Amino acid sequence: MRPFQRTKRERGPWWTWLPLLRQALRYARPFWPLLAASLVMIAVTSLLSLLAPWPLAIIIDSVLGSRPLPSFFPSSVESWTATQLLVALVLVGLLITVLENAITVLNEYVTTRLDQWMVLDLRSDLFRHVHRLSPSFYEGSQTGTLMYQINGLAGAVGAVTVAIPPILQSVVTLAGMFYVAYRIDPTLALLSLTVVPVIYGSLGYYARRVEPRLVNARRLEGQSLSIVHEAIAMLKVIVTFGREGHVYGQFREQGETAVEARVGVTVRQTLFSLVVNTTTAAGSALVIGFGAWNVLHGTLTVGELLVILGYVAAIYKPLEQLSGTISSLQEQFVGLRSVFRLLRVEPEVRDPEVPVPLDAASGHFAFEDVAFAYPGRPETVSEVSFSVEQGARIAIVGPTGAGKTTLVWLLARFYDPNKGRILLDGVDLRDLRLDDLRRQLSIVLQEPLLFSGTIADNIRYGRLDATDDEVAAAAEAANAGDFIRRLPSGYQTVLGERGARLSGGERQRIAIARAFLKNAPILILDEPTSAIDSRTETIILDALDRLSDGRTTVTIAHRLSTVSRSDGILVMDHGHAVEAGTHEELLALEGLYRQLWDVQTGATPSGREGAWSGPRRDVVTAGNALVGAVRLVLAAGPADLDALADNESASDELREAASLLAALTPEQFDALRDLDDDGLAALVGHAAHPAPSVEAAL
Repeated sequence: MRPFQRTKRERGPWWTWLPLLRQALRYARPFWPLLAASLVMIAVTSLLSLLAPWPLAIIIDSVLGSRPLPSFFPSSVESWTATQLLVALVLVGLLITVLENAITVLNEYVTTRLDQWMVLDLRSDLFRHVHRLSPSFYEGSQTGTLMYQINGLAGAVGAVTVAIPPILQSVVTLAGMFYVAYRIDPTLALLSLTVVPVIYGSLGYYARRVEPRLVNARRLEGQSLSIVHEAIAMLKVIVTFGREGHVYGQFREQGETAVEARVGVTVRQTLFSLVVNTTTAAGSALVIGFGAWNVLHGTLTVGELLVILGYVAAIYKPLEQLSGTISSLQEQFVGLRSVFRLLRVEPEVRDPEVPVPLDAASGHFAFEDVAFAYPGRPETVSEVSFSVEQGARIAIVGPTGAGKTTLVWLLARFYDPNKGRILLDGVDLRDLRLDDLRRQLSIVLQEPLLFSGTIADNIRYGRLDATDDEVAAAAEAANAGDFIRRLPSGYQTVLGERGARLSGGERQRIAIARAFLKNAPILILDEPTSAIDSRTETIILDALDRLSDGRTTVTIAHRLSTVSRSDGILVMDHGHAVEAGTHEELLALEGLYRQLWDVQTGATPSGREGAWSGPRRDVVTAGNALVGAVRLVLAAGPADLDALADNESASDELREAASLLAALTPEQFDALRDLDDDGLAALVGHAAHPAPSVEAAL
């Protein structure tokens, strides 16, 4: 799936925010009492803002001047002395200010609660949603960007919502102040509105020129987080290859690009602010000038002019802050657009409308003419059919890239086949709820993935309600109990991120214990011993043998010696199931399985050229013996190349080929597999020193 891209809609005017605002307000519904309370307090604050200038105006006109008190004062106040009236008006002004500030503090508390709960709900929805998305989505997305959307941009939903009451306050206050000012002096009231057309035009400029740059700046900032996440995840590789400087250069270059983008946005926002402030200053100058003229000619009192100027200042203050308000809201809406777009992504694999109930499967499953291809790639699995009985142990073997792991991902329904169907107990997987299906599966991966909690927590992940005794029993069954007890904190040992404090074999045994505890009827083992030493492999194979007992077991392996006792072996090659049978039957076929077995055991292929008539007969009939040996090793895959190179019982050509290919990177290894015999011969067939020749060519 392609990464998110900017659309034309993001360049629209302010009213394109309304659909996003409606979506954001849905998260305010559970907290409507808080929103209602905020609106009430905003209304009270607006009323107090209308009253705020009047005590000073009355002091100037009626206490210091000779104008009669306004008609809304009771008649008893007329008998007060000027001092009494002055003290009363000062106290009223102070009371209005205290009330206004007290309500503002209370409103801040209410809106903060509203903001934080809305953000938590949206983040929760995003977190749950991304776990439902198909693996193909993650293949086209960066983890850092997703983290940025969930943890950073989701905060916009609360910020946008709590910005509504102040905006409504400004509108209500503006209307009330304009009405009062118009009743006092219509000309001055209308003059105060001369700034509106200029500011409205500035908003259009902002939407056209600033917003697209803001979207780009946010995108670059998300990429910076992706680089940091990837660098931390790949730290050991970076340090091992001495690429700290290279990664730092990447981060610095991308960061400088993001800085330049953000500076460009800020400059344009500042220009927008300058235009708004200059415009409001001009409006204030017009009102002051004409107001003073009216006072000089006796059509307006000084107190009334102060009220109008107070209202104009109150109106212009939010207008002067408009650049910051618009910039902030625009950033929030840009974030909301990205977040809601993520929520609109539909999972490719979803539950059926009317699922078939499944409590506990027997473990019988079958592939019927299954074909599948990853997006943008050639067909990975083609017309594969096989059936596995309850409790059987089968293995899937074949060269690298043959489609082995894809088969088990299809069984776990991480993907749906493009053609054909997969049955579990006679029911199409697409007719089962995903939770019901995956409850039937335990998976032990090549790379044991552990969480950063304790050992007990990681084992208990297989069954969250397991007791401590059950956790310990699972660890013993996985041959993990001894090393766990030797740790200072035992089962309460905190592992660190991805289990970094344990060795590879120890992590694998924790993963096996987790599978024991889950006790699912189908067990999937994806090369669980490929990255560990022989001694540890023996311990783990013993645990896996107990784990497989009574379960339908599917093992993916490059080391054929680990699966030779399986009830059946399926041989995959270029997405096709080319052979199937027991270990002895496949050896007798003299086909691809026999070739892979010979490479790993060091047997010499000579004398069996006529027994295999399939497409790989050329591996033993090529003109150059080293080319044939290289082709054999390429077919077997990159596992155990160092061991084969040191195997004295293997032929000289096989040992040389293994030594040659062990020095190559995985990418170079795959590149060699794609070459025909002429291409291989050009690289290794006539070179006095093949390894340097291959490395230089690739």
